[in-house]
Amino acid sequence: MSGDWSWLPFGLDGFAWPWLLLALPLPWLLRALLPAARSGGAALRVPYGERLGAIAEGRGPACAAGGPALWLGALAWALLCVAAARPQQLGEAVQPPQAGRDLMLAVDLSGSMAEEDMLLGDRIVDRLTAAKAVIADFLDRRAGDRVGLLVFGRRAYAVAPLTLDRDSVREQLLDSVIGLAGRETAIGDAIGLAVKRLRAETDGAEAGERVLVLLTDGVNTAGLLEPVKAAELARDARVRIHTIAFGGDGGELSMFGFRVRGSGGGEEMDEATLQRVSAMTGGRMFRARDTAELAGIYAEIDRLEPVERPAQSVRPRVERYYWPLGLALLLGLDALLLPRLRRWRRRRSGAAGARA
Repeated sequence: MSGDWSWLPFGLDGFAWPWLLLALPLPWLLRALLPAARSGGAALRVPYGERLGAIAEGRGPACAAGGPALWLGALAWALLCVAAARPQQLGEAVQPPQAGRDLMLAVDLSGSMAEEDMLLGDRIVDRLTAAKAVIADFLDRRAGDRVGLLVFGRRAYAVAPLTLDRDSVREQLLDSVIGLAGRETAIGDAIGLAVKRLRAETDGAEAGERVLVLLTDGVNTAGLLEPVKAAELARDARVRIHTIAFGGDGGELSMFGFRVRGSGGGEEMDEATLQRVSAMTGGRMFRARDTAELAGIYAEIDRLEPVERPAQSVRPRVERYYWPLGLALLLGLDALLLPRLRRWRRRRSGAAGARA
């Protein structure tokens, strides 16, 4: 819809199909080019034959002098052509968000996540419960990003594909339980599955930044893929990995919030491997010993991975074809009813004269 349409009334900004305006003179061209239909039968001669001939040839009072019905019909046709050309008006300028991240979250569901060494508010909770609360808050700040979720233990499983529906991702996260994927820890398989899903669910050059945020509290004890080998696959696929080593220092919290040595003691974390995985892919490795530190880490990741970049402002085009279409229907109806109304008035006046 190019060209200067500033002359248009009512604030219109042009037509979607302006070439349809070429149909405006079509009825007049047909009237001029096509011969008038004439009867081949014998004509009835009457004293006022000239008057009837004028009516038969379309030269009656309503047509010969450009009667109201003719002008109403012409105006209705013109409005129909304008409606068919789809007049449009520019709406208010908007700046839509442009998603800059395809973000996959990987959460450890191994047996060690059941350690109750985290303080959430005034309650002592296990590591998974604390992680759920922090990740759910993190999801609230990712409006505009496509977010997916996978869980891992002995094996890795994708439970939510990349989606803009963060509520469904949150529901899948809250429904996850310890041991759902086994009680061991397959960090390498989790990275490999995340890379596979990110590549499958993003469309090449138009894909946004691919990011994996992996939370674990242990070392790689299961799976077919070593974490470093999986990190090489992630680097080749341009997937940036942020790793979070989450858990206390091997003790449990008492009911008063003091850390005491428990029988489990917790696993040692392979922070060196997590550091290497993140460094190979351009990400960062974080260590969280409590819920407050974990919340701060996700806030830092939120800063490192901005949700959106400002997109170019656009003004949506609003259709206004229904204005001329409605007027055309009203005028066309008037053009059809007006001759009938005039004939009805003439018959009524003639009947009244005859009675007089």
